[in-house]
Amino acid sequence: MRNSCWFTWTVAAIVPGLVHLSLLPYVIYKIYPPHIKKSPDAVIHAQDKLKEMGDLKSEEWIMLVTFLMALLFWMFSESWGIEATTTAIFGISILLFTGVLDWKDVIKEHSAWETMLWFAPLLMMATFLTKFGMMSWFSDQMQASVSGFHWGQAFIILSLVYFYSHYGFASITARVTALYSAFLVTMIALGTPPMLAAMSLAILSNLAGTLTHFGTGSAPIFFGAGYVSVGDWWRLSFILSLLGLTVWGIVGGIWWKVLGYW
Repeated sequence: MRNSCWFTWTVAAIVPGLVHLSLLPYVIYKIYPPHIKKSPDAVIHAQDKLKEMGDLKSEEWIMLVTFLMALLFWMFSESWGIEATTTAIFGISILLFTGVLDWKDVIKEHSAWETMLWFAPLLMMATFLTKFGMMSWFSDQMQASVSGFHWGQAFIILSLVYFYSHYGFASITARVTALYSAFLVTMIALGTPPMLAAMSLAILSNLAGTLTHFGTGSAPIFFGAGYVSVGDWWRLSFILSLLGLTVWGIVGGIWWKVLGYW
């Protein structure tokens, strides 16, 4: 059953996804060009540094093995019943006990601590908005506002609202849990073909993860590197969101018509 779901997802996303991926580097290069565009000596410099470092040391082997173990635990966390937090603590503990890291190495990672401190409240806020009924109220309001529309118009409006509502969430999972079912039911009730509605919301759930620097679990890590400011992130992500919506709306719409989704 799971393999069938993944195959359906792959077939639905492969064509618009490849088109989107092929356009992204070019568009980003044009709207946010790098300061250094050519580095002919980079390969030589990297090779010289690798020679200076020599063979892998024992600490580096421990780090490599620990990383692979953590990756394995994360991949099979659901079937093995291991929480992601447990995996993280397990990996850090190994590195600390073996001396690969010491506590000073941990506490000096200021960007990681800052990410945790402001990401956790945002995630909890989204969770409690759902718990206190805010998202149910929001879904009901959206359903009432598009009740008299043709299903095509309602589909576009609800898709855009669902997509950009991610500005208020710090987790893709939290938003899917709060809004996906309600928006899906509303779309189908208004006449949207079920497969079109389900697949569109699923795709939009993923695309919206880059809207903000806290929109998904990996975003704070990239933002914490300090290469992109908050203003640049939000400006660029909005421009790129228009690109994504256009590609998936046109190419995806045609492809899904071929597949018989609508």
